[in-house]
Amino acid sequence: MIGKTRRCPEINLARVLADRAKRCGDKPAVVFEGQRYTYREFDASVGRYAALLRKMGIKKGDRVALQLPKGMEFIFFHLAALSLGAVTLPLNTAYAPEEIAYFLFDSESSLFITDRQRFARVHKELAKAAGTRTYLLDDASPDGFGPLAKELAGVEGAQDPRDYPARGDDIAMICYTSGTTGKPKGAMITHRNLVCNLLALQEVWRWTERDVLLHVLPLFHVHGLAVALHGGLCAGSTIIMHARFDPERAWAAIEKEKCTMFMAVPTIYHRLLNAWEAVKPDLRSMRVFISGSAPLPENLFAQFEDATGFRLLERYGMTEAQMIASNPFDPARRIPISVGYPLPGVQIRVVSPSGQDVPPGEVGEVWVKGDNVFSGYWRNPEKTRESFVEGWFRTGDLGRQDPADQLRLYLVGRAKELIISGGYNVYPREVESVLEQHRAVREAAVFGVPDEDLGEKVTAVVTLQKGAPEVPSGELISFCRQRLAGYKCPKEIFHLEELPRNAMGKIQKDMLQKMFSGAGSQ
Repeated sequence: MIGKTRRCPEINLARVLADRAKRCGDKPAVVFEGQRYTYREFDASVGRYAALLRKMGIKKGDRVALQLPKGMEFIFFHLAALSLGAVTLPLNTAYAPEEIAYFLFDSESSLFITDRQRFARVHKELAKAAGTRTYLLDDASPDGFGPLAKELAGVEGAQDPRDYPARGDDIAMICYTSGTTGKPKGAMITHRNLVCNLLALQEVWRWTERDVLLHVLPLFHVHGLAVALHGGLCAGSTIIMHARFDPERAWAAIEKEKCTMFMAVPTIYHRLLNAWEAVKPDLRSMRVFISGSAPLPENLFAQFEDATGFRLLERYGMTEAQMIASNPFDPARRIPISVGYPLPGVQIRVVSPSGQDVPPGEVGEVWVKGDNVFSGYWRNPEKTRESFVEGWFRTGDLGRQDPADQLRLYLVGRAKELIISGGYNVYPREVESVLEQHRAVREAAVFGVPDEDLGEKVTAVVTLQKGAPEVPSGELISFCRQRLAGYKCPKEIFHLEELPRNAMGKIQKDMLQKMFSGAGSQ
């Protein structure tokens, strides 16, 4: 077991950010698509949106669902709801109507905030969420409200209603996790979870009011919302925010705005590298490039450093536990494939199937404890009980700790992705790392498919480096055999131009398994 817990304050996240705004005054808080908001202006807007929500009847404990494009309206409604003690549900803009109806029904949301375009897609399904009112930013709403500009004008001059009734252990957000094994579950994230994680990140990443963060991530995900946005505001930084990611524009913004921090998923770093030669920006202002939400391939780590001179800082997090671990800030101590050490206030164990700590160096499931860990799944006590053992959250991730390096953590895959082939355990990340060492391979995804003889057959899909000729599968299998035990090596390797991913860049291996189960060699 590594790491120590520490108790975080009994405080509302929105109040923390409002207090920071008062101290920062006329300093730029967010610059969204060229529109600049000082901390004073930002805080005043949150107050107006809170007055609008109060007029709509929102109170402590109500759930407010947000399905909006990335923009200031999302941010202001989110923080306004928290300031009234309500709970926000950030919803992916790509969700299908049936998914939206499920989330609203399951959460018993009081209010669904969206726009005319998305409402047109989902309105037929909303009958399944009886009791949820709908508010449209840009049109008359079915429940009697007018467009945003009109409604905000109606509360102009109203008394600021923000009373921050929710405390540390009250729920701030419900974030639904992907439902690869059944319906999605709503992770209940408390104000304490959010605040203590931000304080830990400030310490580890040396995040201060002098920083300028370039924000290109979606706001409906923990990475873009709870880490990047909340973190920048909590530290008193300036956030340069783009509505969507464009690699050449991102490089130009770093140079022009003299950015010091950038957070992204590996896919974004790959696209930045592809645009590097065309732009080659001045990066002298930059302090740190941070990678997360999906494993960072070792070859991408090396290529990014070769091109830019910066070593990516990889960290480890998940919806249910916020940020768990991080590589050190010192670039010399950042190691590819490793996710570093637990954050301040976080404890980690690596545990066998029987619940015993494994010896350092051996693989087990990563268990986590700390104020960062969520309080359970919304109205799902059975899944909550399954996920905790004596206060320890079972992450479902497999990892090992290096006994020669202060128990540095390495992840080797998800427990559900473990391949048992011929009675032997095969950890997909280990095989993927070897494949990605081949000069022609950009990315690899390894998974098991049913096999009559072996039980499961190790199978891989690869994408190639730009301009690389197609590599015969036999050559890649031979490459693996020179570096891995035979039972770990893929029996079949397929080629795709791109791997299927979710909104945050995680490879969707369940799709690959369906695509290639029963397929013959290519």
